[in-house]
Parts: sequence; structure tokens; C-alpha cells
Amino acid sequence: MAIGNWGKTIKFEVTSNKVLTFSDFKRTVSGRWKSHPIVGKKPKGEFAGPDASSVTFDIVLAAEQGVKPRATITTLEKAAETGVVDYLYIGGRKVGSGKMALENISETWDEIWKGGELVKAKCSLTFSEYN
Repeated sequence: MAIGNWGKTIKFEVTSNKVLTFSDFKRTVSGRWKSHPIVGKKPKGEFAGPDASSVTFDIVLAAEQGVKPRATITTLEKAAETGVVDYLYIGGRKVGSGKMALENISETWDEIWKGGELVKAKCSLTFSEYN
């Protein structure tokens, strides 16, 4: 069953052969405010428009769940380093109003077997809205 995707780069799903889901999903939405100093009074606030939203979540890449950790990490690293932007969908619905850029990947290599084969890793992904 499909859970979501970020373009064609990564697909979150649960099937009989593969489990690739996410946890600790957090989204930040904010506005941009300017502060104008006023002599003898409190500063005057001015709303300057919406700020780009951001999304963070963790994924576990485990060979025992039908995922190729090293290949998936390489794909995500390439997307981050080349500036890929695409829509992020969760449950068939777009997250945010625009495309998302993968700004940051933090990797923890949890299990490495003989010959240096990476069999389990955790990645924290940070996306930001791109306009």
C-alpha cells in the first residue's frame, strides 16, 4: 500500500516485499514579520508574507524489509546535492503549496555486515518549500 512519495525519488510504501515508512513527521508553517523601531514606543510590526514551510521526518532503511539502504542513501544524497525539487505527497495529498527541496540528510549507519555491507540505517530528512 502506498503511503506517499517525493516525486519519483522516493516512494513510501508497505507491501509484502517492502516496508519503507517514516516516523516523527514534523511540519513548520510560519509568516515573515518585520519590526520597525518607533522612538519612545514599542516597535511596529509588519506582516511581510508567508515564509517557506519545512518538513522533517525519519526513515529506517532495512535490508530485512526489502530496502537497499546504501542505494537509497545514494539516491537521496544525489537529489540533495543536485538541487532536485518535487512535490511531497502523503496519503495522496500534497504537503504544502509548492514543491519541496531536500535540504539535509543526516545518516546513522546502524548495522554493517561482513565486507562492509550496510544492512540497516536511519536517515533524518529535512525538506523546505521551494518557490
